[in-house]
Amino acid sequence: MLIKSSDELEGMKRVSSFVATTLQQMTAFAKPGMSTYELDQFGGELFKKAGAKSAPYVSYGFPGWTCISVNQEIAHGLPSKKTILKEGDLVNIDVSASLHGFFADNGGSFVLGNDVHNFGPLVEASKRILKKAIEGITVDSKVNLVGRTIHREAQKAGFTVIHDLCGHGVGRSLHEEPSEIPNYFDRWNRKRFRKNLVVAVETFISTKSKHFETLDDGWTLVGNKGGFVAQHEHTLVITEDGPMVLTGENGYW
Repeated sequence: MLIKSSDELEGMKRVSSFVATTLQQMTAFAKPGMSTYELDQFGGELFKKAGAKSAPYVSYGFPGWTCISVNQEIAHGLPSKKTILKEGDLVNIDVSASLHGFFADNGGSFVLGNDVHNFGPLVEASKRILKKAIEGITVDSKVNLVGRTIHREAQKAGFTVIHDLCGHGVGRSLHEEPSEIPNYFDRWNRKRFRKNLVVAVETFISTKSKHFETLDDGWTLVGNKGGFVAQHEHTLVITEDGPMVLTGENGYW
């Protein structure tokens, strides 16, 4: 989406603030012994109060308000009464919503409670790398430079990236042009960022796998070679003064 008016910018700010604060509140609400279904229902109540709709449900019929992935799960994890959170789990919550005709997307991985499995370095690397990648975006800069930064910084930290998951345009729908903002350098991607373009930039920093596989539930993604993945994501507008991060209230920076 290209922002063409102050009303459109305000609309994107409102939905982005909603997904950011919902992610922040869900992260704070998560506790050992809680099911991911219970955590998702907590988020669902926030959606209802705001009059917002679940973007993955609206767009793809996803059976949940939010995506909650635990440990080896990379993304699109189904909220379940059978999945009980434990101390030290690597948890990812992805919150995307539509509100008054505008869509925004954000997500974050965190360690639940004490870091008994030493997931902390992976999580911190993902947050740091996302920040650096976003700060490098300018009007007319190449889209593939985002992936180059993410991949290089991941390798410096001793990790790799998931190649077939990526950021994307957002605004009037959940996925728009540019349809792919990869986590690696794609030399054939010659697209450039435009002024006032709205995008969701995200990391998929991996300990082992470079690709994903889909579980039998048809939704949940895991690494093709196992391991763990941390994901962080912000919705932003590209301006002449630099990226305007709209989901900063999620507290992951």
